[in-house]
Parts: sequence; C-alpha cells; structure tokens
Amino acid sequence: MALIPRRPATRFNRSTRFGALWLAAWLCLPNVAGAVALRVAVASNFAETITTLGALFEERTGHRLTVSTGSTGKHYAQIVHGAPFEVFLAADTERPERLERSGHAVPGTRFTYALGRLALWSAHPERVVDGAALLERGDFRRLAIANPALAPYGRAARETLEALGAWQAAEPRLVTAENVAQAYQFVASGNAEVGLVAWPLLLQDEAGPRGSWWLVPETLHAPIAQQALLLREHPGGRAFLAYLRGPEALAILRARGYGVPDDF
Repeated sequence: MALIPRRPATRFNRSTRFGALWLAAWLCLPNVAGAVALRVAVASNFAETITTLGALFEERTGHRLTVSTGSTGKHYAQIVHGAPFEVFLAADTERPERLERSGHAVPGTRFTYALGRLALWSAHPERVVDGAALLERGDFRRLAIANPALAPYGRAARETLEALGAWQAAEPRLVTAENVAQAYQFVASGNAEVGLVAWPLLLQDEAGPRGSWWLVPETLHAPIAQQALLLREHPGGRAFLAYLRGPEALAILRARGYGVPDDF
C-alpha cells in the first residue's frame, strides 16, 4: 500500500499575490449584486470537490450553482448540441480546446484548474501490494476502468495498461464504466476486484483511503490536465472561474489530491 503523497506548500508569485488579495477583498462582500443561477457541467471525478467549492462560492457570492456531473465526452456532446451550461469543468484539455475553436465558448477563458492522478484501487486491504506487477500478471478476474472514448481517466487507464504491456490480456476482463465515478462504484460494490480510478475519489472519506491502492506513476500515461472554460457570457460564470483560481479553492483542490497550477 503506497504512502499518500504530500503536495508542496503553495508558492505565490507577485501577480498571484495581487490576484489573491483582490479576490479575497471581492469575496468579503456579503452578496454580489445581481446574483443569478449558474449551470455548471462537471467531470465526474470532480463531483465531491464541486460540492464543497459550490457551497462556499454560493455563501460568498449569493450566486446559485446547478451542477451536472458526468463523463467529459458526454458533456462535450451535450454542449455541442446546445445544452444550456454556462461553465464547463472538464477532465481533459482536448474537449475545451475543441469548444473554444468551434465557437462554443468565450475566447480567452480556458485554463487548467487541476492536474489529476490515477490510482489502482481495491476495496480489500491486502489486495493491491505491487500494483504494476498485479496489472502485468493480470492477477484479477475483473478490472474496472472508465470508458477511454468518453473519460480522460479511462484513457489514462488504457495508456497505463499499454505501457505495462497488459492491455491485450486485460481487455476481455474489463468492466467498462461510463465515467470514472462509476468505475469507482464498480469496485466499491464488489462487481470488480480492482479498478483504475481517480486518486481524488479515494480521498473522499475524511479518514483517508480505505482498502489498498497503488498511485500510478505519471510516466505511464499522458498528463490528466483538467481545464475549465466559460461557455457563454454570464456574471456568475466569470465570478466562479475567478473563485476557482483563488487561494481558498486552490487549498481545497490540493487537499482533495489534485495538483494545482502553482505545483505544475
């Protein structure tokens, strides 16, 4: 069982300090004038974190968040076909870039808000000892992953298996979920012995991860850079993206197991 990695302390440069002070002063206002409802499409790995961030943002600003969680690929298709979201928090860079290029987003609002990590996880405490060897040997009946075509964490799972030379042997025994949160549930419910899931999902419990796990080396897959963007002009959307880049949100992201821009 791997030790939980510690993130380095936040390092703010001069411009970041100025932005943080400005944002902190703005958030001290009891309510932002003209508070409105804000519809946010969120990658499933971020569901727990957006609940915390959303509650704090609503408290600080008076804006109200309506959140829809699911796979990044599914949200992308919905947005292209006219789904009425104002903000998209994806789990990759590819879909936000496409939306920006095709005119489905406000230019210049796209940025990386978090860097995700992948973990091999079992609900059983002694199941995962040497994660790389377990995958290389195919020492499992069922392995849960998110759909690589829809979910960036699923794509990272496939890349990991390919890097270990284990994809072909594992493919017939995969339990493929629509998104990484569902892959996590497959393992938690016992429908799969192990799964390649988002590391932050294992940190949802305040007591820390249960079961056994292996934090997948980032050299085995492409970076899971998660990007946000504004889909249409909206005062609440601008405010939320500013909040997401502020010190309070960054501290929460780091505590949830995400890399944040200061750590990249």
